[in-house]
Amino acid sequence: MTTLAIDIGGTKLAAALVDDALNLLERRELSTPASQTPDALHAALRTLVSPLFPRADRVAIASTGMIRDGMLLAINPQNLGGLHNFPLADTLSAMTGLPVLAVNDAQAAAWAEYRALGDDYRDMAFITISTGVGGGVVHNGQLMCGTGGFAGHLGHTLADPNGPMCGCGRRGCVEAMASGRGIAAAAQGELAGCDAKTIFTRAGEGDEQAAWLIHRSAQALARLIADVKATTDCQCVVLGGSVGLAEGYLTQVDAYLAQEPQAYQVRLQPAHYRHDAGLLGAALLAQGDK
Repeated sequence: MTTLAIDIGGTKLAAALVDDALNLLERRELSTPASQTPDALHAALRTLVSPLFPRADRVAIASTGMIRDGMLLAINPQNLGGLHNFPLADTLSAMTGLPVLAVNDAQAAAWAEYRALGDDYRDMAFITISTGVGGGVVHNGQLMCGTGGFAGHLGHTLADPNGPMCGCGRRGCVEAMASGRGIAAAAQGELAGCDAKTIFTRAGEGDEQAAWLIHRSAQALARLIADVKATTDCQCVVLGGSVGLAEGYLTQVDAYLAQEPQAYQVRLQPAHYRHDAGLLGAALLAQGDK
């Protein structure tokens, strides 16, 4: 069977036809609508999936935010503002006429990355650092979603009680400091107004402030990973997302993690499926691979 997999993020929307062997048969991508209104998202999704869904047997959605009973719930409205209580599954079902499964994007990515690790692993965590910071946890071979869909939202754990306000309403979340949005928000002077991609470029050119902003993010991630290790005793942590997969970032996180006591250290590796982990994880879950 062929799955139409859809990945809804704060920056981009992606869709692909995926067969049961996890081959991407065709892939399309659009920018997330700037207005972030239900009508704008509906129109963008229709544009994205219309050429694909006639060849699919089912739909699998991986989306930022909490997913509860097919509804999109925004923890941080800044990432997908105006879309709280958006009927994601019903919208795609009406649009395509196909059965729909919806799951959080980082949870979906965690499952794909777990399946790529091999049989020696039973406990792992996935952390995506992009527009926001999300996560997914697999414990004893089972993906943790939680009764309300909140499990694994690691970016909303505390990094600094005196840190910046997070869009979720809590002060000092990891997301507010380590995400692409958090990196950009902390930039000052000539870097003010630059996005995270530009700041990484400037760091590579030797800009001291840019380098400090990235180190600040990596240090917050390392502390989060130590907490995740203490909470789950995971065997491996996989990093994904545009920031997490940026050149040199994982090395910096690993260096900060190495400063923690031995009990908190854990193997780090980049996402095997790179930026398609959410798409492929959603497809796996739609296949009944749990």
